[in-house]
Amino acid sequence: MDILLNVLRELIAPTTAAFALAAIGLNFHFGLTGLLNMGHAGFMLVGMYGYAIVIRDGGSMWMGLLVSLLAAGVFAVILGWPTLRLRGDYLAIVTIAAAEMIRYLGRSQKLSWLTGGSTGIRGNQFKEPFEQLSPFPDAMVTIGPFALHGSRSTSWWLLLVAWALVAVFVLIYWRLASSPWGRVLKGVREDEDAVRSLGKNVFSYKMQALVIGGMIGALAGVVWAHANAVQPDSMGRPTTFWIWTLLLLGGAASVFGPALGSVLFWGALVLVRGTASAVLPSSILTPAEVEPFALTLVGITLMLLIIFRPQGILGNKRELSFNG
Repeated sequence: MDILLNVLRELIAPTTAAFALAAIGLNFHFGLTGLLNMGHAGFMLVGMYGYAIVIRDGGSMWMGLLVSLLAAGVFAVILGWPTLRLRGDYLAIVTIAAAEMIRYLGRSQKLSWLTGGSTGIRGNQFKEPFEQLSPFPDAMVTIGPFALHGSRSTSWWLLLVAWALVAVFVLIYWRLASSPWGRVLKGVREDEDAVRSLGKNVFSYKMQALVIGGMIGALAGVVWAHANAVQPDSMGRPTTFWIWTLLLLGGAASVFGPALGSVLFWGALVLVRGTASAVLPSSILTPAEVEPFALTLVGITLMLLIIFRPQGILGNKRELSFNG
């Protein structure tokens, strides 16, 4: 019973919503436009640093959000300007390197006065303005089988806002993907030469998709930071691969795929982890080995899914046509 309760708690957790939001941003890049962004964690880091630094240094929450989004937009332009005119996997190479550069800059001791170095920025330095907006009491609140704080960190307030943002951006993706703008991006994904022959500025459309997806990724970083803290190593290479996993699991280019993929991935991980801890004795599997074991089983399941249903759960196989 405790295992199922933990799974249900993970399904609705703000961190699950943050990853769903990040996957929606990646869906603008890969699902809609065919851009291989392999450094989405870099956008999340840029967003959370921009937000936390502004508030820590005396700015308002709204100013922090604005700086976060603008920083992600500038970051996208810097990445896209030299690469989006080229074919192949140049964007993938650049984004991997850029995300790692952001992470190493964040943990640099020479910039510790700004970023906090390897320890990052503590939650009590930037969370208060958001928590003060909570309509819930500043105490533990029990709703059904779940007991969460009313305003602090992984709270009912953050949970409500996080999933509301996911719903809003699912709607935005649906509207944009079905708009003339979205149909041009799908054309770019499938055959950019044909789109260019129709007089469309392919570079401009790619850049717009990269900026929009990057800003959504930055917002996901802000949500994630409110549930945890700002720490550079928390957004390493595995984070980007998890986001890709969520997107491909739910279905790239689908409207609800990113949210479904996030819920299923983190729920399955908690289920396998809890079942393994309860069933297997420590002589067979030590507590330190449970996490790698759970990730391995989930990874094998995802491999089978990719083999037998490469379009994901909600994806359409016709949407997997990409310009080589």
